[in-house]
Amino acid sequence: MRSPLSFILLVLIVLTSRAQASAYDDLILSHKPRLYLTLGSLTRTTFEPDLSGNGHRALRFPQNWTPDARLPNGDRATVFDGRSQYLEVASHAHLSVPTTGSLTLETWIRPDTLQFPASQDGYVHFAGKGEPGAQEYVFRMYNRASDRPSRISAYAFNPDGGLGSGSYFQDSVTVGEWIHVAAVINTQSSAAYPDGYVKIYKNGQLRDTDSLRDYSIEPVAGNAPLRIGTRDLNSFFQGAIAKFAVYGYELSAAALAQHVKAMRSKPRPPIGRVDGLDEVFQPQ
Repeated sequence: MRSPLSFILLVLIVLTSRAQASAYDDLILSHKPRLYLTLGSLTRTTFEPDLSGNGHRALRFPQNWTPDARLPNGDRATVFDGRSQYLEVASHAHLSVPTTGSLTLETWIRPDTLQFPASQDGYVHFAGKGEPGAQEYVFRMYNRASDRPSRISAYAFNPDGGLGSGSYFQDSVTVGEWIHVAAVINTQSSAAYPDGYVKIYKNGQLRDTDSLRDYSIEPVAGNAPLRIGTRDLNSFFQGAIAKFAVYGYELSAAALAQHVKAMRSKPRPPIGRVDGLDEVFQPQ
């Protein structure tokens, strides 16, 4: 437990180390994510702060590498070398589907190759939460030379893994192109999807919806960390990733389209934001 003096000193340090939040960041935060990593913090070489206020900071592995790419709106992004670099967020109920019954994940990716050197079975995982016996969900991109060239998909799994229920889009991809990817995993029953579904969006447009019943998927909260740049260290994404958000509800198609529009809008002068409050306030 921190002493009152150390707490005050830490708050003062945080208040004097202000990040620059863009209009895009303000919009994301207005939708109340449970986790929001801009992946653009220049002052944090060992971790990336969580701007949601929930304290889920992401540790950088290895340490001492910082953002060195720019998004369409001018905000910074982190480039992953495709060999060993990734970020890791400790497991928490906020990051698992069963806590609320639905989860939305969104991020921007910029592939810097179409043939990933550290791939697994013809694909790489660019984000996900899962390890043996504790599988939950994943974002995946296939190599161009695979039997699913440049397919981008999102899967939900049972804890023991195996085949998952997934949705995808498969379009021509240009190296260096920024793509907004969002996935929804919703276990709430409906007439069309009695056991729930997985959805995937590209650049704010719904591209595919698949039933969790297809592979009898019943998501379970596990203890695996959430990783960005990889899922389980068996493959690594080469390219840039930014603006990674997790919501404890299904974000609407209109909201996702709004996010894409905001990213592509003319940048405005940034405003100050306190960066690193997650150092003071731990997850609740």
